[in-house]
Amino acid sequence: MAGLKWTLKAISDLELIYDYIAADSPWYARIQIERLYKSAEHLKTFPEAGRHLPEFPQRPHREVINGAYRCIYRHDVQSNTVYVITVVHGSRLLSEKLLNLTP
Repeated sequence: MAGLKWTLKAISDLELIYDYIAADSPWYARIQIERLYKSAEHLKTFPEAGRHLPEFPQRPHREVINGAYRCIYRHDVQSNTVYVITVVHGSRLLSEKLLNLTP
């Protein structure tokens, strides 16, 4: 089983997503964050489950899509750790700058 670590950026992303959705529905905001969290937890058992990023297929990053959100992560095989790098809305353009964040 792999370890799971969230970057500060990914945690901040979850907080912003919660705040945005909670403006209309705190209940749905909680549900969405729980879904995102559970999809990342699944990576502990199956770290290679996500697909490679279509925008950057040469990068080692992968993504798990949950609803309208993309959970971008990298599996470090050497340490057997999954690093959640960022969580972005699916309509947002993904920049390579986001992928260069250090865990």
